[in-house]
Amino acid sequence: MLSEAASSSSSVRLQAPLRIVIVEDDPVMQLGLEQFLENYDSFYVIGVADDGYSGIALALDLKPDLVVMDIGLPQLDGIAATQQIKRKQPDVRVVMLTSHTADYEMVAALASGADAYCVKGTSLEQLEVAINCAHTGAAYLDPQIARRVIGHLQCKQTKVPAVNLSKRERDVLALIVEGKSNPEIASELFLSISTVKTHLRSIMNKLSVDDRVQAAVAALRAGLV
Repeated sequence: MLSEAASSSSSVRLQAPLRIVIVEDDPVMQLGLEQFLENYDSFYVIGVADDGYSGIALALDLKPDLVVMDIGLPQLDGIAATQQIKRKQPDVRVVMLTSHTADYEMVAALASGADAYCVKGTSLEQLEVAINCAHTGAAYLDPQIARRVIGHLQCKQTKVPAVNLSKRERDVLALIVEGKSNPEIASELFLSISTVKTHLRSIMNKLSVDDRVQAAVAALRAGLV
């Protein structure tokens, strides 16, 4: 009897729905996501936020299994929000669902700890696949962007040279990986934009790369940030 009860209890735990938080500032998209997810017995929406800071607070308070996160959020973007959530709750899975498809933003989002990256407009079936992949620990990239991301990871700089970055250059590089623009970096580090550009040129020279995306990829490979 005890064995049967234990088996039954285990089965119930395995069938518990995935607890999900949605972080999306578009009310129409927000509602559509809720309705879509609630069509599945295996998904359960436990909270919704419409900006990055609220998303972090909700994730830390409710401790969901998974967060569906937009990038273009007010107050704090989804990349920075994901990074903070992952730092404090590394077991929470994050699925990026966004209209942002710039190479730089994709690399920064994945560097922040996102487990899956979906482009808005993808089929609902693909979104379900992405959520389930992330939940089981597998990575998922939207087919629209997978080839481009792989291309960056397989760029000609297969080995990152040993580099000696200054403290300030490392600070700038860390913000580049987070997806920050030059004005945002300047504001956060209390520098002029021209000084940020000077640091960026120095970083790219030291890493032997040609642009910001390659700098972010090189930094991640070499464990510089």
